[in-house]
Amino acid sequence: MKQPMPQPAAAQSSPRILVVDDEPSMREMLRIVLRRDGYDVVVAAGGQEAIQHLQAQPFDLLLSDIRMPDTGGVDVLRAAKQIDGNIVAFMMTAFASTESAVEAMRLGASDYLTKPFSMDELRLKVRQHLEARRLREENLLLKRALNSRYEFSNILGRSDAMLQVFATIQTVAATSSTVLIAGESGTGKELVARAVHFNSLRRDRPFVAVNCGAVPETLLESELFGHVRGAFTGALSNKKGLIETAEGGTIFLDEIGEMSPSMQVKLLRVLQDHRFRRLGGTEEAQADVRVIAATNQDLPKMVADGRFREDLYYRLHVLSIKLPLLRDRAEDIPLLAEHFLQHFASQMGKRVRTISAEAMQLLQAHAWPGNVRELQNAIERAVALEQTESILPETLPDEVRSAEGLAWRTGEKPALGVLPELGEGFNLEARGEEFYRHYIALALQRAGGVQVKAAELLGMSFRSFRYYVKKYNLR
Repeated sequence: MKQPMPQPAAAQSSPRILVVDDEPSMREMLRIVLRRDGYDVVVAAGGQEAIQHLQAQPFDLLLSDIRMPDTGGVDVLRAAKQIDGNIVAFMMTAFASTESAVEAMRLGASDYLTKPFSMDELRLKVRQHLEARRLREENLLLKRALNSRYEFSNILGRSDAMLQVFATIQTVAATSSTVLIAGESGTGKELVARAVHFNSLRRDRPFVAVNCGAVPETLLESELFGHVRGAFTGALSNKKGLIETAEGGTIFLDEIGEMSPSMQVKLLRVLQDHRFRRLGGTEEAQADVRVIAATNQDLPKMVADGRFREDLYYRLHVLSIKLPLLRDRAEDIPLLAEHFLQHFASQMGKRVRTISAEAMQLLQAHAWPGNVRELQNAIERAVALEQTESILPETLPDEVRSAEGLAWRTGEKPALGVLPELGEGFNLEARGEEFYRHYIALALQRAGGVQVKAAELLGMSFRSFRYYVKKYNLR
């Protein structure tokens, strides 16, 4: 008794197959057989009709006769590979020839079938090749996911502000709604977008990021929506846009406030109707993507000024996440600094293990106008320059070592002198400077001017002690 053929594994959407044959009976038989196995089958009676289908919608597998009156199967295969280089392609013929077989395989055909062939054999080959294609895509997604999860580990914090962000991410990720992430440059908006994606039901599908401010307006439409052959000078073939690349997953639009008014209209169409049109094309395509947008600008003010569409703003602002400034969560600085230290020390193969108390004090006092990205860059620089096992103040950037510290943030100048009571006008950075100067001078006095001994009295490294002696001009 013949065993039933195994069925294709369940997926979010059925694989789409294009069958091309000028013989009606063959087309109909293949459509019935393949649809019975759960595939979405589209048929074409000739090469030109097949190419039109290929240009209008994506296919996972092409099954084409080679000899047809108008346009042959090899030309269909060539067009299919120009549109999607990863498409699985089977060539069929009743007139097998070495020349046609070699040409088909050279163009990337996966198999070459001579009519008549066994339908069970065809079904098995289709299943095997589509399964191999699915595994290749999953491997790419897995690599992307691993990289993204590594980046997600940079979202660190114990402050109340960050705990609130983590809670919001979990809540937002459970939905499929559009998300707007707001925050200054360097606060980690893309990391949060990735965290939302990889904690959602779309985690197994692509996450595609595009910086709307980094792509010229003339190219952004083609980047997002793709284009058809001949849409502009140099468009030699059809090209998928990033929205198609993100099919079933998430597209992250960073710096959404930089998008031009005409592009805002086209994006609004995607959000409202989940449809788009390739640049230069006439056919509309479905867009099953989740949109996460981010901005460091004041979008409500831009709406009031007429620089951003109000209807688009409300479409984007379905769910929102506001990221705190690093200077407003200073208690997270040691945690972030230690994380970056371990990462860069391992990356550079250096034996830097800790951050000295003096350096950490400076890190916590700095205003961090560049937020987490600036802190990351500062630690990378310190690890690269440090020659000991502990980061010392002198390897930190000049702006971090500056005595202005907190004063830079508040706009006040440090007023040194007699230590005041804690109250209005108190400046911790200035008091810290005076504290250090006082005890280093006292240690030098007790050590009779011997710096090594003075450093030991204070429990400091000689290098760090020497840095402060020079900084405060002590003798």
